[in-house]
Amino acid sequence: MTDKSPEQLDRLRRRAAFLREREEARALRDRIAPRRARARQLREAMRWATYHH
Repeated sequence: MTDKSPEQLDRLRRRAAFLREREEARALRDRIAPRRARARQLREAMRWATYHH
């Protein structure tokens, strides 16, 4: 593995924290509004089926 500068390590740490918080926020929204969550999942599935075959 290549050595990373302190700036790169800090950026990676902040990005990991951001992604973790975003995932927690999405999970909370999904618990609060399950119907909206199902609709979002269907839209994502259709988008995936449309563009990723």
